[in-house]
Amino acid sequence: MADIKKTLKALRSRGFEARYFETAAEAADYLAQEYAGRSVAFGGSKTLEALGLFERLNGTGSVVWHWKQDRETALAAAQQAEVYLTSANAVAETGELVNIDGAGNRVSATLYGKKEVCYVVGKNKLAPDYDAAVWRARNVAAPLNARRFGKNTPCVKGELRCYDCKSPERICRALVTVWGKMLDCERVEVVLIGEDLGY
Repeated sequence: MADIKKTLKALRSRGFEARYFETAAEAADYLAQEYAGRSVAFGGSKTLEALGLFERLNGTGSVVWHWKQDRETALAAAQQAEVYLTSANAVAETGELVNIDGAGNRVSATLYGKKEVCYVVGKNKLAPDYDAAVWRARNVAAPLNARRFGKNTPCVKGELRCYDCKSPERICRALVTVWGKMLDCERVEVVLIGEDLGY
């Protein structure tokens, strides 16, 4: 069982703003109000999709998402957005945020070029420590995403785990750990939700 209070305290000690909502609906209401009228880009995220945030924010400001719009146009526009909404593959109770990426657009946007970054994370992605968070990203999130994309990789065909494969269809091209708010970013927020969301 995840220790929410410990996680929130650890996140705040690393310079992140951190909030907790019991339900996805409560979190969605908060996020829709917080980012309405802003220039917002979305990173690939089943969590954000489940919250319906794109639909709620679209039309209130400049909102782009390569899952919902022309991919190349949306990715180019995302580079200019002030705010980046995404999720994490794992969050350690000690405050580290862990993501694995294939193309790099999602992790690069969390590191540089945005005034604000917001991670929206379901309780299923919480891990007791950093090593467990990396393990979760590699052995749970990445194989499930590879399966979702229909990739021909060992983690899809065999047991659900990372094989550190060399497959040309491998989606795990980078593993990024964020230990604290990036220096040139004005605000990084982590919104934790007491429901299982995404991978």
